Amino acid sequence: MTDLGDSIESMEQLAVVWRAMVLDRDSAADVRDLPGIAVRWADCRFGFWNCITLTEVGADVGLLEQRLGQAVDIMRSKRHPGFLWLFEDLFDDDARVVLSATAERAGLEYAFPGTGMAGDLLPIPEPTHPDLTFVRVSTDEHLRAYADLNSRGYGMSLEDGRDGLVGSALWKDQVYAYLGMRDGIAVTCAATMEAEGRLFVVLVATDPEWQRRGYGEAVTRKALYEGGRATGLTRATLHATAAGAPVYPRIGFKPNSPMHFYSVKD
Repeated sequence: MTDLGDSIESMEQLAVVWRAMVLDRDSAADVRDLPGIAVRWADCRFGFWNCITLTEVGADVGLLEQRLGQAVDIMRSKRHPGFLWLFEDLFDDDARVVLSATAERAGLEYAFPGTGMAGDLLPIPEPTHPDLTFVRVSTDEHLRAYADLNSRGYGMSLEDGRDGLVGSALWKDQVYAYLGMRDGIAVTCAATMEAEGRLFVVLVATDPEWQRRGYGEAVTRKALYEGGRATGLTRATLHATAAGAPVYPRIGFKPNSPMHFYSVKD
């Protein structure tokens, strides 16, 4: 097991950042801190803004079963689908062994893996890439481009991605969100946001046609550089997908808890 403190930090950063994100999307969003469960559910078409996570440390098999049942009930009460984010390190040894089977019995299906990461890595040098220029997101046109990159990167419809970002004041004013432009076309994006003394990296994506050129790393460095310069913060956290996990250690991030994303079975 990695340092449990880092894994707890990873879970708490999700709860903090996603509260702001879903309330930005809908001021009446379901944002509740229940015993052992954090609900962060905008109930919009952008599935990443519909989130539940379990928050207890050291949960055993019985408590895991109970919390998964409660989470599924909440998820089934919603109009739009979303994800249950589970941080493996927060369960005791026996619960980790039976996690997959217990989730299946509760009515969940595995969606994809992730990894919590963190690092005391700032300041970093101002990044450059020979193919890219960087533009900070400040208009709805920028937000639409940012949303479309995430839609293409994560395999969702353009309309679903736009439902999560277009029209946001938070993303234009308080998030250090950047587009990487190649010949005037947005091909990659990354953002950071201040969260309880840290910078949180969020919604990194590269157009599938332009992957494996170092674009995602470059724009992530840009978002970290500008966020660190503006806030003076030196620690950063993120939740990496399998595709992004090899990139972030090159910047200075270290992995902590394995993560598991689940959706409700149809």
